[in-house]
Amino acid sequence: MAAALLRKELKLRGLRRKVSVASAGTAALLGHTVDGRAQLVCAREGIDLRKSHARQVTVDDFLRFDYILAMDQRTFHWLLECCPASHRDRISCLGSWAVRDQIEDIPDPYFGSLAGFEQVLLTLHLCINGFLAHLLEKLNQFKE
Repeated sequence: MAAALLRKELKLRGLRRKVSVASAGTAALLGHTVDGRAQLVCAREGIDLRKSHARQVTVDDFLRFDYILAMDQRTFHWLLECCPASHRDRISCLGSWAVRDQIEDIPDPYFGSLAGFEQVLLTLHLCINGFLAHLLEKLNQFKE
């Protein structure tokens, strides 16, 4: 959901081709499609998740991406353990980018109801808007 929302927001700003976004898990069920509740909640915002499939984080991800955003503290620490020491500064919790208050963990709504997915999407908006403000500032520095 987070990666798809970030792609949507980048596209709205004309930046989709300038920024590469991928989603991966620490315990992903490889090849599985996105939960139907996530698909429904995202579809309401014009985000199509039907072609998305789960994949596992790889060592190459740490080398390839400038930012690696964890959904919770447990994942954040797992990523730090797996990441080459020289690239650990690329890892942060997505909740730390929230527009208003810092959000420690974005909950996994999988074992809850549809309302949990709706709440997570609202939380993701807050976090992604804050992250985008930072990213736009960085991209503007490269233009100068």
